[in-house]
Amino acid sequence: MADFPYRLNTDTPPTLGLIVLQVDETIEQDFRRLLDPRQVKLHVSRVPSGAELTPDTIAGMEAELAPAATLLPPAAHFDAIAYACTSGTTLIGAARVHALVAQAARTRAVTDPLTAALAATRALGLRRIGIVSPYVATVAGPIRRAFEAAGLEVPQTLSFGEEVEARVARIDPASIADAARALTRQTVLDGIFLSCTNLRTLDIIPALEDELGLPVLSSNQVLCWHMAQLAGIAPLQDAPGRIFATSL
Repeated sequence: MADFPYRLNTDTPPTLGLIVLQVDETIEQDFRRLLDPRQVKLHVSRVPSGAELTPDTIAGMEAELAPAATLLPPAAHFDAIAYACTSGTTLIGAARVHALVAQAARTRAVTDPLTAALAATRALGLRRIGIVSPYVATVAGPIRRAFEAAGLEVPQTLSFGEEVEARVARIDPASIADAARALTRQTVLDGIFLSCTNLRTLDIIPALEDELGLPVLSSNQVLCWHMAQLAGIAPLQDAPGRIFATSL
């Protein structure tokens, strides 16, 4: 049997890689809503993670991060790869996360939700941030300190005190919105960050921004925005929130 001749097409759109927690049920769906598949390629890998969100289970992901990155298509030339865990980045350290991913996959840039959130606050000129998260105190505290270490004021935070990831993915978005409203009643803020890639936040952001008169950022939203910036993708159409109307 003779081989049929063919041509190779090596022209590809910007290519993004996403390393998602094994237990995360939200971010992959959000990214497929936010990114136009005609404009960008998205490849997803999963990293083993515990059913409970604790400092020990999060820190344990450090050893699995590089192997997860190697499972992204090795022939792809990535414009950006992200480790999609806000708390994991905080406890492992963004620099360490970026080094582990960069050594395991070919990419021009590496990011994460914490790095993306800080970039978003700078782009919007925010200084006083309130944080809503699902975490227990031992996980929520380091995230607050990470924002403060970056020069931001965090006068108040609210958390649901949940450590079971399956429950985090099922927290009613209305409860998240209620927590954001409660923050603005407690102190003066110029922005709110909804922390955790497993929280369902996309659908509440536009209405909350209109109601509160403040930028409302979420882990998934800022991560997608930052990856688009790094890859040189045009602003996304109908994406939620004020951050998509700005640029770095």
